[in-house]
Amino acid sequence: MKLDAIKRQGQRNDLADSGTPDQLGQKSRERVAVDVGTSATQVQRYIRLTELIPPLLEMVDSGKVAFSPAVELSYLSEKEQEALLETMGSEERTPSLSQGQRMKKLRANGLLDMDAIFKIMIEEKPSQREQIKLQKESIKDYFPNGYTAQQMEQTILKLLEEWRKKLERSRENSR
Repeated sequence: MKLDAIKRQGQRNDLADSGTPDQLGQKSRERVAVDVGTSATQVQRYIRLTELIPPLLEMVDSGKVAFSPAVELSYLSEKEQEALLETMGSEERTPSLSQGQRMKKLRANGLLDMDAIFKIMIEEKPSQREQIKLQKESIKDYFPNGYTAQQMEQTILKLLEEWRKKLERSRENSR
């Protein structure tokens, strides 16, 4: 809203050589950015979100969809956004930044459809993979002083490999 007001403020007929509309828009974005303490690029990204359909925009506002993926999704058509929203609901997933970027690229190449959206959205994200984490403090007593986390990990993996081989030998001997 502030950007729109600044653009209207600058509309004077006697300043024909004050710059192109795009240059004026950039100056306005820079002015808003200074006022709110961010960059003109970030202001442009916020403006880009106005291209989202209302349900997606509400999900961004509520934090259900992250800002960066939302910017990428704003390049999708209304129909594509609706298909995405449907898939998000049925699969109970939200897009990551890389998924948003891929959908944007497929759209640019004319290859984005409901099937492509579905295939992208059902992919397992690295953050969704089950992980085992050990706190360094809980295992440091088992290692020499000065061992790095990487050295500890390598040692643990080597020991697990030896344990697996021992279990396999034990199974073979019991047959």
